[in-house]
Amino acid sequence: MTASNYVTRVLSAPGQVRAEDWNALLALESDPSPFMCHEYLAALHTTGAAVAGTGWQAQYVTLWEGEALVAGCPMYLKRHSYGEYVFDWAWANAYEQHGLSYYPKALVAVPFTPVPGARLLARDDAARDALIHALMAHAKTEDLSSLHLLFLSPRDTAACQAAGLMLRHTVQFHWSGSDLSGEPYRDFDHFLSTLQQEKRKKIRQERRKVAEAGVSFRWTRGHDITQNDWEFFYRCYERTYLEHGNAPYLSPAFFIRMASDMPEHWLLFIAERDGQPIAASLIGLDADHGVAYGRYWGALERVDCLHFEACYYQPLAWCIDHGIRRFEGGAQGEHKMARALMPVKTTSAHWLAHPSFADAVERFLQREGEGIGQYLEHLEQRSPLRPILQGNESCLPDNAS
Repeated sequence: MTASNYVTRVLSAPGQVRAEDWNALLALESDPSPFMCHEYLAALHTTGAAVAGTGWQAQYVTLWEGEALVAGCPMYLKRHSYGEYVFDWAWANAYEQHGLSYYPKALVAVPFTPVPGARLLARDDAARDALIHALMAHAKTEDLSSLHLLFLSPRDTAACQAAGLMLRHTVQFHWSGSDLSGEPYRDFDHFLSTLQQEKRKKIRQERRKVAEAGVSFRWTRGHDITQNDWEFFYRCYERTYLEHGNAPYLSPAFFIRMASDMPEHWLLFIAERDGQPIAASLIGLDADHGVAYGRYWGALERVDCLHFEACYYQPLAWCIDHGIRRFEGGAQGEHKMARALMPVKTTSAHWLAHPSFADAVERFLQREGEGIGQYLEHLEQRSPLRPILQGNESCLPDNAS
């Protein structure tokens, strides 16, 4: 079925579709994430994070059969490329050098959130295919330079490729909650025992430095995160952005919405010293699918190795204790491999209206893709994990070299 068999509606705000209808489509996907929930997207809009004034003009493309929502995606008219994590600045510069306008462009993504998963929510494959064609038709009608869909699920990737879009790959680093034989980690020591001695030793040294500095941690989840906890977290989050010379994307109002509208998806670690909080890290949760997401962190005091403890070791220990099967570390960060977050290929899809530029980008993506493949091979050769031994044991004993 094509897009013409459905009614296409372009919405200027996520609130123009019912949350239960949107979330029902998300529940059908094999690769959902809490960041595609109606509540999350609506909070980004209503608190002013992703609106026209910040360069994120909502143009959600939706397909309908009567009053039934059969497909939809969060699309934005973008006048810059900030907050995307799939970088196309060079493409924009090339357009400018040739006297052409790259902006505005169409972007299908979750703002400021480089988490792979379903982007094209659809009742079935036919509706998903129709949604892609509706997106392309909208971009052409609006005379936009290009259409970009970021951090796609395998279903979305296949549909985009079938529609003729160009694919681009990047690398993230994700942790698995089981060893190479598939056995879930029993505890943090079991996890460490699967690492090469050098990596295991380094992690223990880093954790010891934090403990010897008198820092301890507590965690709180969901409705148990108090207003004071949220306020302290925001102080840390804001401090981190300001120290890097940028204002934070998200406001206190956004996190108030998270606390009220989707508290079950948040886990907060707070570092304390001498009875006072000094740092915090906020983790996204999809407990139903066994996935955790590293999101935001900040500190009011500097303690050696505190970042690693707050953002990796405390969350990983929690994941092991609570049966979480995957921890996603976010965009970039080759250093994460030392903490056993392994390289994972992520995919985006792109369409450019200008034929000559489309041809040039296609050639570029072919070369870049070859480089990504070589990079992944290089990373695999540097794996911190021990190989599985023959026999019944999945790894060497912990005191082995």
